[in-house]
Amino acid sequence: MEYIKDQYFEGERPLYACRDGLKLENVVIGPGESSLKEGADIEAVNCEFKGKYPFWECDGFTIKNCIFREGARAALWYTRGCKMYDTLIEAPKMFRRITDTCLENVKFTDAQETFWDCDKAVLKNVEAVNANYIFMHTDNIEVDNFKLQGNYSFQYSRNVVIRNSNLDTKDAFWESENVTVYDSRIQGEFLGWYSRNLRLVNCHIGGTQPLCYCENLILENCTFEPDADLAFEYSSVQATVKGHIVSVKNPRSGFIKADSIGEIILDQNIKAPGNCEIHTS
Repeated sequence: MEYIKDQYFEGERPLYACRDGLKLENVVIGPGESSLKEGADIEAVNCEFKGKYPFWECDGFTIKNCIFREGARAALWYTRGCKMYDTLIEAPKMFRRITDTCLENVKFTDAQETFWDCDKAVLKNVEAVNANYIFMHTDNIEVDNFKLQGNYSFQYSRNVVIRNSNLDTKDAFWESENVTVYDSRIQGEFLGWYSRNLRLVNCHIGGTQPLCYCENLILENCTFEPDADLAFEYSSVQATVKGHIVSVKNPRSGFIKADSIGEIILDQNIKAPGNCEIHTS
């Protein structure tokens, strides 16, 4: 394995196609492009990345205690087997078309258009702000203690498990499939529209018109904010809710159980079979 310490590189492809093992320590990758493209078996420790596209088409690499500056946009695309720990990411458009990614103790300060078209991602203790469209078309995701601020998250994603998280995100889980969220807070308008097999367990839900047009929606022991009105329109749902729901509108089938519901709207626009059972304590 080649070992490089306390050096500076810039320009195009300065460390291109290093596939026999490479360790970088206290290295700065300055302006330029594709510094480590086509590499394999790479470890970067205490490094700073300022140039574009450093990790493209890479196999098997570990990143520890590093910083990706704004100029390192689109840093990790078309890669396989990335492990990232204790790292700060200031650049947008990270992680595209990658497989087998593990992040722990990572903070994104501009996570726009991040994690698109990816597969097999595990995140623990991750914070992402300005994260519009994060996790679009990404499948097989496991998340624990995720703090998210950004809209349109997890759209079209499949096979997702989220635990102990705080999600501030409107239009989340649109057209998603097989998503389960445990012990989390979800705040944002139009939650889960057109989803299939969305399951929320011990979750706190806020934002207008949540959980409409859902197929096989399940809520277990959840609570609703006062702004979460007009819920469940045209959804097939099995919901057990603690406390009060402001309003429920035209659920399609299944059942809804809550301590109280302020308004139940069943009008001429309800869709067949239109037989959802609604119960209050």
